[in-house]
Amino acid sequence: MIPIAEAEIDRLIAEDVGFGDLTTRTLGISGLPGRISFSARDPMVACATEEAARILARLGAVPRLLVASGEAVAPGTLLLEATGAAGALHAGWKVTQTLLEWSAGIASAVRDIAEAARAAVPGITVACTRKSAPLTRALSIKSILAGGGAMHRTGLGDTILVFPEHRAFLRGENLSVTIARLRAAAPERAIVVEVANHDDALSAVAAGADVVQLEKFSPDAVAWVCAQASDGASHAKIAAAGGVNASNAAAYAKAGADILVTSAPYMARPRDVQVRISAG
Repeated sequence: MIPIAEAEIDRLIAEDVGFGDLTTRTLGISGLPGRISFSARDPMVACATEEAARILARLGAVPRLLVASGEAVAPGTLLLEATGAAGALHAGWKVTQTLLEWSAGIASAVRDIAEAARAAVPGITVACTRKSAPLTRALSIKSILAGGGAMHRTGLGDTILVFPEHRAFLRGENLSVTIARLRAAAPERAIVVEVANHDDALSAVAAGADVVQLEKFSPDAVAWVCAQASDGASHAKIAAAGGVNASNAAAYAKAGADILVTSAPYMARPRDVQVRISAG
């Protein structure tokens, strides 16, 4: 798992509690002792439980972590609990609940896609794009990893990925020349080329791309490219991207793709987490 900076924890708290809790303060209960617990209502892959515990601790409560990120749990499973003053518990309530639900939604969706794909082809890579909600990149990556996925790219500086939109500025330069220039400039980096049709896919394979990314190809079209690519001496891996989800992951895996690239988990329904707060 990746580390989540303390600044992220502070930012989550500040977003909801930047000016304090008017209700709890006005009722005069802020200093009274209590307990809070978070339990799974849905089957889920738990995620961000560590960050939820850090939020509660940062607010002055004493958390007890029961389930780590990446663990699959059944409904009713107690994920996290904490004791402390009512002011701290109420301040941490919604920010932690929302974080747990949202993160578990992404992690669980990744697990669903990975399980569907790996039932057809064990060990196939499911890689998620960087199309997370703005300002959630670190926690989104943690959720992807918790679900058993990999990151396609963490950002623009992560990999070399040549899109048709890049090639539009290259004045018709032959792709093999482009790849040779990139390999000379960054010899330790893999070169990925995205294509939108069969001919460009085979050209990218012939030009020596390390990964040929097939954008919005059907499983049958992926299978055709894989069959053609396997006829030569190419070392290129084939990535299927665009529209990959749990319902079609097995078909893309069976088609011969080495990597499934998806953004679907970022649109997943959050998994429901029940919160109970009691006095004493």
